[in-house]
Amino acid sequence: MNKVIYLDYAATTPVDPRVAEAMSECLTREGTFGNPASKHVYGLAASEQIELAREKIAACIFADASELIFTSGATESINLALKGAAKLYQRKGKHIVTVKTEHKATLDACQHLEKEGYQVTYLTPVASGLIDIQQLQSALREDTILVSVMHVNNEIGIVQDIAAIAELTASRHILFHVDAAQSTGKINLNLKQVPIDLVSLSAHKAYGPKGIGALYLRKKPRVRVEPFIHGGGHEQGMRSGTLPTHQIVGMGKAYELAQKEMQDDYIKIKKWRDLFLQKINSIEGMKLNTDIQRAVPHILNIRFENKIADAILADLPMMATSTASACQGKGTEGSYVLRAMGLTEEQAKSSIRFSFGRFTTEEDILEVTQAINGLFQ
Repeated sequence: MNKVIYLDYAATTPVDPRVAEAMSECLTREGTFGNPASKHVYGLAASEQIELAREKIAACIFADASELIFTSGATESINLALKGAAKLYQRKGKHIVTVKTEHKATLDACQHLEKEGYQVTYLTPVASGLIDIQQLQSALREDTILVSVMHVNNEIGIVQDIAAIAELTASRHILFHVDAAQSTGKINLNLKQVPIDLVSLSAHKAYGPKGIGALYLRKKPRVRVEPFIHGGGHEQGMRSGTLPTHQIVGMGKAYELAQKEMQDDYIKIKKWRDLFLQKINSIEGMKLNTDIQRAVPHILNIRFENKIADAILADLPMMATSTASACQGKGTEGSYVLRAMGLTEEQAKSSIRFSFGRFTTEEDILEVTQAINGLFQ
């Protein structure tokens, strides 16, 4: 596998060696292996490591450590935010607003809530993937209790104007949830400056381990959710379960590195993105689905007109990338994100998502682009 060039960082990232080292110190008898809920020395040591990690994660998004609860990943965080808030605040209303280009975790959670009597408005983005703030404003009703929007889209990399959305929702006293799984370590998210109520976070999109994430719940004004996992009352009573010290420490280290290295990573990855585009720019029928002026450089969605993306990938086994989100399933219609942006089914099927990361090299870019060019000659 080391000979296959990995350009699917939006699907998952390899754990940074510095993160793996920190995690390894929490696994064996010689390390911090105790149950963090235990009151003896082993448990207290584990609890101390968890709280230190919580502080590192909170610092990355300019939040207070007490505003974070740990979950099994961004999918659970999204489900807990949407379902938990909908249930707890249903006396105020049962209307939710989201976007057709959201992650499946958001869309499927909303569809589940619809079966329970909630009404959901799914906004259609403009051609770039951005949502129209005026359209959002028009969609808000007296009984709207929650708006959910992804910060950085996982298929096209577009960055939504969450500050403008937050200003609108705050003025109407409507809860605002942001899926920030793809934005950590890519762009700044300052919760001291932007009034967001709920934020879903992931470790494995930021060089941390899989199986761990977090949900931010604003403290002032106080935001809570109704739990759907019950047990020992862990995590302020909103998410029970023994905390996995090694995974949480790994997430803490990953977010600490993300905060420190975000600017350097951004500059380097933009350089590789621009080089990638420069090298394949002459391919006939090559079109950008990503508005690169409004997107992070880490994610690049390209379509090759009149070609089938799956066939292109089959002819390039030395490259690991994807045609859509890894969570989309095995649909045959092409990316639902691209179709929501106005692309035809044929155009969606001809599109490939390339995503670059911390360990991408210039040699990787040159080798992949040479292979792609060779395919179209």
